[in-house]
Amino acid sequence: MGNFLFIAVHDIRHQLRQGATLLWLFVMPPIFFYFIGTVTGGFSSGMSASEATPLVIEAESPGFLQGQIDRRLQDNGFAPEWRERIEPATAGEQQAPDRTLVLSSNLSDKILADEQVSAHYDTPASSIARDYEAIRINRSLYTVLADIVVSNAQSGDALSPESLMALNAEPRIWQLDSGPAGNRLEIPSGFEQSIPGIMVMFTLLVLLTSGASQLTIERKQGLLRRLASAPISRSELVAGKWGGRMALAALQVGIAILVGTLVFRMYWGPDLAMVMLVLAAWAAFCASAGLLLGSLANSEAQASGLGVLLANVLAALGGCWWPIEITPDWMQFVQKLLPTGWAMDALHKLISFESGAMSAIPHVAALLTAALLVTLLAVNRFKYE
Repeated sequence: MGNFLFIAVHDIRHQLRQGATLLWLFVMPPIFFYFIGTVTGGFSSGMSASEATPLVIEAESPGFLQGQIDRRLQDNGFAPEWRERIEPATAGEQQAPDRTLVLSSNLSDKILADEQVSAHYDTPASSIARDYEAIRINRSLYTVLADIVVSNAQSGDALSPESLMALNAEPRIWQLDSGPAGNRLEIPSGFEQSIPGIMVMFTLLVLLTSGASQLTIERKQGLLRRLASAPISRSELVAGKWGGRMALAALQVGIAILVGTLVFRMYWGPDLAMVMLVLAAWAAFCASAGLLLGSLANSEAQASGLGVLLANVLAALGGCWWPIEITPDWMQFVQKLLPTGWAMDALHKLISFESGAMSAIPHVAALLTAALLVTLLAVNRFKYE
């Protein structure tokens, strides 16, 4: 036990003397938290179920269908504001962009005359919020179209305000209740995605670069060969090297949690103990991965290059950079096969959806099993020179 602690303490002290390690421990995480969190904040912009989305509707003489369109837009979370036309901004005056729905003029008259009408939607929202708004707009307009068809069929006469009122008064046979999964009532913000994601990514990145490179340097300089002649068993040496990397991973996670909580007001959910257990299992896997890469790499450059490549690929496919829910189905399937995916899915369940501590048990078991298997492989491939 004494030899194990001696090697582990020596390793972590040596790592903390490296400028690159300190940079990725203390400086880069807050920068990436802010940058990625600000960018991904647009994924949930305008998607809150508790607030109606302002919407400007430009329509000249819409007629009696204005009320029906207004009703369906409100049903889908919009707050419509009708205007005959939108006044252009004067010279030197900047007009804030609005969510704008432009409908054909004399809409009701054209519908009654079986003439084609058009609708054009423009929004300042970006990314997933734009698609979400477009889906709600289309659903509103198609519902109005369905109302017109049903009203015509039931009344047998021409479409009228009275027939629409009668249709609206009828009870709906089918009703669909929808809401966020879990106990959360609001969609997570950008920082709630970026802080766990960047923390998972950086822990893997640091261990696959600094942690692996150090082992190749010690092998190249003959330090491991000297330890082979010392009264230290192979198991004690490998365990000490793993312990040093585990301490580095724990330090990376601890700093990320501290910065995320104090600077970005990160909320870690009601099951903080299980969140810490997930992160401990992830740190153990990263320590084992760093030890394995250091045992396989033949040079410092090879260890650093492979570490950066593997960390970025696993982070992207594991859902560290963006919510995995917005990606194609094949990426969501791949995430389930990756350790980064296990860690992110567990944190997502615990923090974003508050699904309960038991929901993360399979993820912890998978991470610990993977850490054990990778450690056994690293021990098998460990070499003194």
